[in-house]
Amino acid sequence: MESIILFTLVLALLFIGLPVGISLGLSSILFITFFSNDSLSSVAISLFGVGTHYTLLAIPFFIVASSYMSTGGVAKRLINFAIASVGHFRGGLAMASVLACMMFAALSGSSPATVVAIGTIAIAGMRQVGYSKEFAAGIIANAGTLGILIPPSIVMVVYAAATDVSVGRMFLAGVIPGLMAGGMLMLAIYVVARIKGLPSEEWKGFGAIVQGGKEAGWGLFLIVIIMGGIYGGVFTPTEAAVVAAIYSMFIALFVYRDMGPLKDTPWVIESDSKVAKIGFNGLVYGVSFFLVWEILSFFALSDNETITGGDRAIWGLIMSIGIAVFYVFVRGKQVSESILTCLLSGIPIWGRNLSLMGRCFFPALLGEESRKVMFEGTKTTIMLMFIIANAFLFAHTLSSERIPQMITEWMLGAGFNWFTFLIAVNILLLIGGQFMEPSGLLVIVAPVVFPIAMQLGVDPIHLGIIMVVNMEIGMITPPIGLNLFVTSGITGMSLAKVVKAAMPFVAVLMVFLVLVTYIPAISTFLPYAVMGPEIIN
Repeated sequence: MESIILFTLVLALLFIGLPVGISLGLSSILFITFFSNDSLSSVAISLFGVGTHYTLLAIPFFIVASSYMSTGGVAKRLINFAIASVGHFRGGLAMASVLACMMFAALSGSSPATVVAIGTIAIAGMRQVGYSKEFAAGIIANAGTLGILIPPSIVMVVYAAATDVSVGRMFLAGVIPGLMAGGMLMLAIYVVARIKGLPSEEWKGFGAIVQGGKEAGWGLFLIVIIMGGIYGGVFTPTEAAVVAAIYSMFIALFVYRDMGPLKDTPWVIESDSKVAKIGFNGLVYGVSFFLVWEILSFFALSDNETITGGDRAIWGLIMSIGIAVFYVFVRGKQVSESILTCLLSGIPIWGRNLSLMGRCFFPALLGEESRKVMFEGTKTTIMLMFIIANAFLFAHTLSSERIPQMITEWMLGAGFNWFTFLIAVNILLLIGGQFMEPSGLLVIVAPVVFPIAMQLGVDPIHLGIIMVVNMEIGMITPPIGLNLFVTSGITGMSLAKVVKAAMPFVAVLMVFLVLVTYIPAISTFLPYAVMGPEIIN
């Protein structure tokens, strides 16, 4: 009876038009006040606990990192790299859009951010070469959902916080499913492209792939920093989020220079001599390799007592000098100067740029564009954390009334096994995902289904990936699918047209959901191999 009253309160408040977060929190407070023996002080304790939850602290920093990566020119560089890689296939531009979404998902952890960053550029590009607006919109709406499946994922962080499982294992578990989902979407596009005779881009050779990779490299290196740092034991996922935010800010403001006072200020100017440019490029390759070597070797050898930081630095310096000299040796054939002369001529370019960065450091951090990025990131964080806080309060109310335990006893008594239970979970989440934001829904549903799953022998990491994939599909199903609204906004299409365009590819994700649900190894192979199974006490 108590569960019926509680859920009736939530539905009634949603029906009269209150936001999801307020509906969850207010229904919990009303229930505790009038129908429960629990104290109202538990409300304050629950809400305070969300604000101090260590795992949830990762969310604002991942959002800031996503905001900087979305605002800068990272998306354009990723799209160019993707086109160079797969654009020569039939329907290649559409496939490149999916690949770009996969790469951006690994930087942002957010589906709406992925849709906006990649869709704004990719849809216009597809329209120019003959794709229909509907086809382009349907692809981006679906591919954007990979933002919450490919790690790092904000939704995975929320699931880990709600069920007290390892964020690191969840991130690893999302790698194979994320690649698989993207591959299935690209395969579907290729089949449609062959049937409809969609265009392909000109093959520009492996040089274009290398060039595209170089341009996108500093953005993509964020993936290495996050995953390498976590699994190298250097920092926790929450600390990785902080590092990601700082790194993203530095790359957008000072390396790519897509925003801030250095915007449109190139590293090399026309007045620089050819000798100086060659020397500078050689030094860039050398310095870049040294930085990458120091980071990766630190991740890999941080626990090694026989190899010191000085040893790593010496080896890195030797290899970096070798790379710089080799580059100048190859490119320096165009000029008559020696290798040493070229390298020395490139030093003033470094000096000029470092001086610029020093003078513009605080103006860049405190400038209008940075303030705007931080403001947008803060708004998103407040909105999301408000929903999560109230969802945790609702979950606390469920637990205090032993509703999850009662549901567990009922399902086990009714003869549910792991197979039928997962069918029920998928149906529940697919319906709930149509009406609620993913993070809030996860916080409510996870505490209810988690103990049942443990009783039936379902792996907690496998259950988490199943729930995340359901949230993916929920983001592209009406009436509240967030990606549908975002796609509608960037294309100017009506919501009904976007829904119609997205539905054929939703069928692909439904097939993917069935595979993930009943082949646990897709989710568990990588985390088991790297970190071992999740132990639930």
